[in-house]
Amino acid sequence: MVGGGPGDPGLVTLHALNALRQADVIIYDALVNQALLDWANPAAIIEYAGKRGGKPSPQQRDISLKLVELARSGKRVLRLKGGDPFVFGRGGEEAQTLVQAGIKLRIIPGISAGIGGLAYAGIPVTHRDVNQSVTFLSGHDRTGAMPSAIDWQAVSRGSQVIVMYMAIKHMPDICRKLLDAGRDPNEPVAVVSNATNPDMKVLETTLSTAMQDIQNSGIGAPAIVCVGRVTLMRQCLDWLGQMDGVPVRDLDPLNVRSVSETG
Repeated sequence: MVGGGPGDPGLVTLHALNALRQADVIIYDALVNQALLDWANPAAIIEYAGKRGGKPSPQQRDISLKLVELARSGKRVLRLKGGDPFVFGRGGEEAQTLVQAGIKLRIIPGISAGIGGLAYAGIPVTHRDVNQSVTFLSGHDRTGAMPSAIDWQAVSRGSQVIVMYMAIKHMPDICRKLLDAGRDPNEPVAVVSNATNPDMKVLETTLSTAMQDIQNSGIGAPAIVCVGRVTLMRQCLDWLGQMDGVPVRDLDPLNVRSVSETG
């Protein structure tokens, strides 16, 4: 079970590359960069098992049972998933099915979009002058509805930075929940679409204007949403933009004095 990373094929691990070269069968998801398959064993059977919200997709049970069937036939099976399989990627469900069927497996983690994708946008998920904690959450539950098990009051009070996966569809309701729970309307928000890919787009907005700005910009899924002051760091850390000649907007966006430390 291999994590393919957030998009840029250069972000896969050496273990993942080795697995691609050895696999007899590769079952891959919708968010996997097709370029990764160019590194596959030329003799491998490659099958698509993409799951995308709101679109016709294989049933999760069918995918899991397919993996069991292939493994029992003596094949070296590679399950290739976008990001990290164990971060909102159903990797735990599939791994559990394999273990229950007596199938031995290996887990090869991948870089999650909620960390690597934001880094490509110039946003660190932690900054010691802003946060000592990060909350990761899914923007929908297994039915596709807005998650009902999240305590939005607790998240609003206790989460210095919130990183949301698969949240675009329900952003109007999520923003209202956070605002009603007392979150600052002017809190910075960043939406990163197609993170780490050549067509990556970044929308910088605020919690009170995010709903309208997302609609006006046309930015869409797949996307990562980050709520918190760390998003301001993009003003000086937009490294991809700087490579293309975009000037640094603010060397100290957090309004803290930089101190050189030794020892």
